[in-house]
Amino acid sequence: MNDNQLIKRQGDHKNLICYRKAELIYDITYYFAHAAFLKGDRTIDQMVQAARSGKQNIVEGNADMNTSIEMGIKLLNVAKGSLKELLSDYEDYLRVNQHRQWEESSVEFVAMRKLGKSADNAYILSIAKTRSLDVVANMAIILIKQEDYLLHKLLESISSAFFSSLAARLYSSSFRYINASNCLALINLGFTSNTFFNCITAKS
Repeated sequence: MNDNQLIKRQGDHKNLICYRKAELIYDITYYFAHAAFLKGDRTIDQMVQAARSGKQNIVEGNADMNTSIEMGIKLLNVAKGSLKELLSDYEDYLRVNQHRQWEESSVEFVAMRKLGKSADNAYILSIAKTRSLDVVANMAIILIKQEDYLLHKLLESISSAFFSSLAARLYSSSFRYINASNCLALINLGFTSNTFFNCITAKS
């Protein structure tokens, strides 16, 4: 039994909400970094590359999920890590320049959270380009937090579906072999039951 039999195909990455939001985060970050920092400032490349890494690792992770759940999960986690780095850069910008970071209970935060959930990318980007840089930074922070949640839910869904498929085969008379790397991937996600260690068997 190979990995493809256990992993449901994820489809075109462009259909993933988390990809579309990551694309928006990249576009806003590209605009922000070039507007906020002088040409040659390393922060520009740092922020743009972090945003790009978040976007591209979703693309690659989604593609690799079709052949290796371990690699797919790893790349999606890399995307999460890159976006957390980007979040820190935006927060640093606000702190160093003594700008206010919107409180979660603030009118601005609530309005932007709603906008991030309902509006399309082009509309949000057009708004960002008409606002001051501190407002753009706050907008990006909220979008990144929404993206982190979406990636968390995607990883949770993938692991749950795989676990269900795996459990069914564990109790099936036709079950013979599971790739050890897939079990390790699930263990890394928090599935620590001895069941996963027991399912790593020799090929028959």
